[in-house]
Amino acid sequence: MASAATGTANNFLEKYGDRTITCTPYALSKLGVEKNKCFFKIEEYSILCIPFQFGFKRSLFLATITPRELIFFQKYVNTIIGLSISFVPPNRSPAKFLLRCTLNSLGQMKGRENVGLFVADFKTNPEELIILLGGFLETQDRLQVQYEEYGSMLIKMTSPVAKQLGYNLESVISEPGKETRKIQILSLTSKTIEHMEAEGTPVRLPGTPVAYEIILKKARLLLSGTVAAADVLPQGLVRTVSNLSYSPELVEIIDDYWYTIRNPVKIAK
Repeated sequence: MASAATGTANNFLEKYGDRTITCTPYALSKLGVEKNKCFFKIEEYSILCIPFQFGFKRSLFLATITPRELIFFQKYVNTIIGLSISFVPPNRSPAKFLLRCTLNSLGQMKGRENVGLFVADFKTNPEELIILLGGFLETQDRLQVQYEEYGSMLIKMTSPVAKQLGYNLESVISEPGKETRKIQILSLTSKTIEHMEAEGTPVRLPGTPVAYEIILKKARLLLSGTVAAADVLPQGLVRTVSNLSYSPELVEIIDDYWYTIRNPVKIAK
């Protein structure tokens, strides 16, 4: 009889078998990839690498490699190589995998002379790795739904709210080719941010691309978006509302906030 792990792995393969994970810093952190413990083993050579894109059957990796070395390792294309990769996921046991792969292709990353792009096809994929990748994708699907849900749930940035969010009341806005400016956040949703800037700040036109850096106690939250509206308040301060691009980090923070509001901790008397 199939084990529960086998059933879970099969379900993930059926649901996400054709999906890939772009290995952003956020994704690598959530998966718990140990960057200094990921390497290819090609005969007697070990090549330190980092995941660029994860798939259940094929994955892409980046490695520092000179043009001369790249030419040398071309002879191993379509041969069997080894991949050693370690994970320390948050709130889960560490895992290390030694995988047999076919080196599908090897080329230079566009615009990066000393970076090689390795494309590896897995000969086998352990159940534990399938569950790790599938669990990440399942969480991302949930966050995408919550991004829509929390887009209409306004959080007014009072001092108690900021404290609950772990927000240090420090944040800046920037736009291409211009210096950063300090802002005061007035309100926030998963899709929008409303903030004020000092008197005399230029009023940005709708559609202007902007980036935000919000300083939290545990992290720096980087967001991008476009200006939706801006005006000058009677006091001379400039108020701006921007539409935010999808950020799983922001959705997680907002989800934790609303969960705490709905489920306050009860202190026994």
